[in-house]
Amino acid sequence: MNETATLRARAEIDLAALRANVRALRARASGAQLMAVVKSDAYGHGAVPCARAAQEAGAAWLGTATPQEALALRAAGIRGRVMCWLWTPGGPWREAVEADIDVSVSGMWALDEVVAAATEAGIPARVQLKADTGLGRNGCQPADWPALVSAARAAEEAGVLRVTGLWSHFACADEPGHPSIAAQLNVFRDMVAYAEKEGVRPEVRHIANSPATLTVPESHFDLVRTGIAMYGISPSPELGTSADFGLRPVMTLAASVALVKQVPPGHGISYGHHYTTAAETTLALVPVGYADGIPRHASGRGPVLVGGAVRRIAGRVAMDQFVVDLGGEALEAGAEAVLFGPGDRGEPSAEDWAQAADTIAYEIVTRIGARVPRVHLHEDSGRD
Repeated sequence: MNETATLRARAEIDLAALRANVRALRARASGAQLMAVVKSDAYGHGAVPCARAAQEAGAAWLGTATPQEALALRAAGIRGRVMCWLWTPGGPWREAVEADIDVSVSGMWALDEVVAAATEAGIPARVQLKADTGLGRNGCQPADWPALVSAARAAEEAGVLRVTGLWSHFACADEPGHPSIAAQLNVFRDMVAYAEKEGVRPEVRHIANSPATLTVPESHFDLVRTGIAMYGISPSPELGTSADFGLRPVMTLAASVALVKQVPPGHGISYGHHYTTAAETTLALVPVGYADGIPRHASGRGPVLVGGAVRRIAGRVAMDQFVVDLGGEALEAGAEAVLFGPGDRGEPSAEDWAQAADTIAYEIVTRIGARVPRVHLHEDSGRD
């Protein structure tokens, strides 16, 4: 039992596995640079340690959703190319410009604000123009693209900004053969061609996310953006397992059993008594719950490795705890309960939890709360 076993719960983050995943993904897109996406605290894994590990493994770019996430990387001393893409009016444009962060622009309001900020700072902004090629979220519609490109070029000619990238995002790359994949690629090529005809000379053109990096090589262009795959989770079971792609899950979530007790037959367990014991049995109390990110939707179904076997949650997940029926087997308080991990000891995976909660594995790892300490293993890359 390792030195972290006395913690109520912990999420062990294997940075050696993360580095290996980055190298494997770079090999799959060998003609392109790789952006390591570390938004949402690196999908719950810890943004700063994961960003450093990814750079050590050859990631040329880091990606975040919000400017605050990007600025936090800079505050931690992380250098190199950093891009952020989710802006709202009045955002910290000047701070981002002064921190040498690439900012994404999808419309005229954003371009106007970054131009004003760069002018005030006296530093040219690094701007990437996002095209809506069919996802229907952020990004500039094809009909509005000429006006945005024209305004960006004028600002570039005035020395206020540099258009460093042209990019977009897939809607259905995790569904192999979906017709929207080819359609979006065609629209993206057309929008890039138009911008380049108008004089834009981007450093990078990119549309590939994790699933496209793994299965759509024609989408790689100059840069691929890998999020969930970098953390060793398959972006879609239909595409294959993590092992199929040579990836290893990075997070192991475990807790120390808080109590073991005998109860009689017919004993109700947890709120609502949705589970009652069929016979005299032994119960183990696992001290994590939905306040820690354990999905309540997995009540009665979530798998846990405890006492040498994978068992299901008995009854509802509560805010801070859940119960496992050991079937009468003996166990000591303090024993380890492993919710998910890479599977080396037969423990469930994050995908197993996703299926139990009717969601995706992205959500399982990302939702693990700050109350669960992250224990980063192999921070020294020399120990890989």
